[in-house]
Amino acid sequence: MTNFVIRRMEPPYDFTEIAPLLNMIWSEPTTAEQLKTDEESIPPGKLHYNANGQLEGWDRPKWVAEDADGHVLAYAIAWRAPWTDPGALICSLIVDPKHRGKGVGNAIFAALLAWATEVKASRLISFMRETDETSLAFAARRGCMQERHTFESVLELDAFDGGQLLDTIAQVERNGIHFVTLADEPGEESERQLHELYRVTHQDIPGFSEGFPWFEEWKKWNIDRPGARPAWIHIAKDGDRYVGVVTLQQNEQTQAMYHDYTGVLPEYRGRRIALALKLLGIQTARRHGVPYLRTHNDSLNGPMLHINRQLLGFRAEPGQYKMVLELPK
Repeated sequence: MTNFVIRRMEPPYDFTEIAPLLNMIWSEPTTAEQLKTDEESIPPGKLHYNANGQLEGWDRPKWVAEDADGHVLAYAIAWRAPWTDPGALICSLIVDPKHRGKGVGNAIFAALLAWATEVKASRLISFMRETDETSLAFAARRGCMQERHTFESVLELDAFDGGQLLDTIAQVERNGIHFVTLADEPGEESERQLHELYRVTHQDIPGFSEGFPWFEEWKKWNIDRPGARPAWIHIAKDGDRYVGVVTLQQNEQTQAMYHDYTGVLPEYRGRRIALALKLLGIQTARRHGVPYLRTHNDSLNGPMLHINRQLLGFRAEPGQYKMVLELPK
């Protein structure tokens, strides 16, 4: 039996041992320094309740399981942003594989659940790899149900040959659309127009049901964060109007890029604008010597899956299940 205690995480000191745990479940690796930077970007929690008594606001308490020698055996977090669905908490729980089956996971989950009950949350949401049978079984035993399936895809850029597909960019331009980057049109006016484009196109993502961040918060995580550059945000324009976007973010450790977002206004879909934007993103990544692009798609987003897998040749990777636990009222 492993001797351990459950305690609240102490940032930034615990990040050194938490980063390796997160790297067991995240598609792209992180570092203690990146976790610290992200933590410092988030203000202290401020929860409240709406007129229906549902949990709102934001917070992100974290717990660790620590052994007698001070080593972190497990990590858990329950968080919500101001735009998260009322009542919901997003949760992650990781136990070092060497210490599974010894009660560590049960204990740290109990601490998380106690806090969720205290703040009157109505549901816990977790995302788990489809190949992680141990974690999925752990969740199922506690009453979690699978709600959605998200696919991961990777494009090896050394082997990419766009061929005639690259003609799509010129074809779209001949139909009156032109392409710029945010570096070509810097400033708050462009950023606010881009924020509105994100807001409108997010509503059509399968499974998206939350609110949307206000401008300053959106800018913090999409334009100003490490790994993002204005030159890596490709924009499709019809005259002065922003009608489509593709954004890339780079991981310092792997030098790979994450194909973070693709969006085209509803009235401009079916004109191959998304494909042209994705091809521009691929060209940017190749110019910077990026080894591969990674992206994700909801299983119900057929048009984007077709572009990524059938047209561009992204390789299928194990995806994630959205697991939901409804809490008693």
